[in-house]
Amino acid sequence: MLSTLGISEFTESVYRAMLADHTWSVQQLALRLGATEKQIRQALDQLAELALLTDDGSSGGMKAVGPSVGLSALLAQAETEMAERQRQIAATREAIAAIAFEQERQAQRESSIRLEGLDAVRARIEELSRTVRTECLSLNPRSAQTPDAKAASTPLNQQMVERGVALRCIYQESYRNDPALVAYANWLTGLGGRLRTASTIPMLTIVYDREIALLPLDPANSRLGAVEVRSPALVAAVYALFEQIWAGAVPFGETAPLDANGLQPQEKQLLELLSSGQTDELAARKLGVSLRTVRRIAADLMERLGARSRFQAGLEAGRRGWL
Repeated sequence: MLSTLGISEFTESVYRAMLADHTWSVQQLALRLGATEKQIRQALDQLAELALLTDDGSSGGMKAVGPSVGLSALLAQAETEMAERQRQIAATREAIAAIAFEQERQAQRESSIRLEGLDAVRARIEELSRTVRTECLSLNPRSAQTPDAKAASTPLNQQMVERGVALRCIYQESYRNDPALVAYANWLTGLGGRLRTASTIPMLTIVYDREIALLPLDPANSRLGAVEVRSPALVAAVYALFEQIWAGAVPFGETAPLDANGLQPQEKQLLELLSSGQTDELAARKLGVSLRTVRRIAADLMERLGARSRFQAGLEAGRRGWL
């Protein structure tokens, strides 16, 4: 019963016996408690060390200190020691948490996970879609908008929006020529997602809570896999790129405005690509349109500029301030 105060069960029985009659000798205590005299003396020594025995002024022997004084003092000491121990444990817990937090932050700064193949990427996207807390952003080039990709992302996007996650997506302007993508965009905006379109998208990119970004291993072929990055600096850069494109993108459902020269965003982008020496094939890939569409738009621009060649069209566009 008094073990928490450092008193053994046998020593407690000796203490109780002495409280009952302090005149008992060692021999009498041994006889009463069925113990040896050596055991009694050891118990008495322990009681003396705990200040539970005091001189019996009249007989020169020892008597037990009353529990309200002796045991209360031991209890107060034990409580003080326990409080100090708890303080030390709390401080240790905080130190462990700080070390773990710093280790995690360091791992986030340095770590990246390589996801090989489309199946690995989709499995990871499903996991992140379930754990994202506040925001999911994505850049979606036309080349990545395959029917199976849409089938895989549809339930995940719905679950995120229904959980209150802010969903912002940027698609290529050329999606307007694909009825299936238009239907998907209508469904997603009706659900609560926010969509905009831009002439070109640099690569398929997803950002979760401004903490994790998924980037393709090969920007030209997202089916090869992705790399998951947690570096704060890199994620911040990807996030800033998204915001820059978002600011100049056209909200879904609105017609892309013409610039001061009467150019649509797609026309201006094509002029910039061709004037920088890009081939029709590469321009078509970046705009997410067919080679035939690129050549049709280029021919129309040359006619409007009164140019007979792509080179002359670039010079004339520069002279007129179209670029």
